[in-house]
Amino acid sequence: MHNNVNTPMPLCRYPDPAVQVLNPAFEKYHLVLAAVERIASGSRWAEGPVWFGDGRYLLWSDIPNNRILKWEEETGAVSEFRTPSSNANGNTRDRQGRLVTCEHGGRRITRTEYDGSITVLMDSFDGKRLNSPNDLVVKSDGSIWFTDPPFGIAGYYQGEHAEQELPERVYRLDPATGKAAVVADDISGPNGLAFSPDERTLYVIESRARPRRIRAIEVDASGTGLGASRVLVDAGPGTPDGFRVDVDGNLWCGWGMGAPELDGVRVFSPQGEPIGHISLPERCANLCFGGRHRNRLFMASCTSIYSLYVNTQGALGG
Repeated sequence: MHNNVNTPMPLCRYPDPAVQVLNPAFEKYHLVLAAVERIASGSRWAEGPVWFGDGRYLLWSDIPNNRILKWEEETGAVSEFRTPSSNANGNTRDRQGRLVTCEHGGRRITRTEYDGSITVLMDSFDGKRLNSPNDLVVKSDGSIWFTDPPFGIAGYYQGEHAEQELPERVYRLDPATGKAAVVADDISGPNGLAFSPDERTLYVIESRARPRRIRAIEVDASGTGLGASRVLVDAGPGTPDGFRVDVDGNLWCGWGMGAPELDGVRVFSPQGEPIGHISLPERCANLCFGGRHRNRLFMASCTSIYSLYVNTQGALGG
């Protein structure tokens, strides 16, 4: 049988003990003949993975190294997709398939057009510069929802040190009209965010709360604003960062920092109950679903990218 030397090898035997069932509800998502694989390394702080199925490649941000990297599924080759990247952080695709990016260095949201040119979608609000857009998600109506904490302007490691001009907020941007609105201003350290599959709930990481939390916020009837907010997950000693939602509404969250046994991905049911954990050698900052059937989890974890096939699919728009 032909063996492609670029094919990543699982880190251990089947079933992989790194994939832990914390609740019987997770068993249906656990493929016992799949193991965690390291598919790329050499980043300084890997973030914002996004899958391009039409090109069979993954992009992710290496924030301190000021670049976006690319991994090709067919060959396993890793290359620089964009350098400098303006200290890009979160990435996603809009509903037309274009790359949309949070930039710390530019303090802005950008879109990469089909010809490779870059369009600035938003860099200010009420005449003041954004802080350092962190993560984003595109709703089915094409609107871009993003978090804007000051993490990227706090020093020179993940951006450029600068004074904060605006409160930390969650925004909704309508690229068709160019209009932006504040949808939440009461979240301490807004970080990763994602919609439930029916888009009736927006989940947001509250990373400056102690303990850190995942908030579940009702989307109002218009689909353009937010209503009641509640704490879905009290992270305890864990550190949630970026996350994505599967078609059943489970939250697959980058997790870690502190005790090594926390490092990896923690999976929560739609009710906020921990049901599974994927242990990794490094803290996972963010993740996405990809592959031909959106059933391959790509995990951006400090210096490396790991993958794992799972028995579910990522929700659209993630």
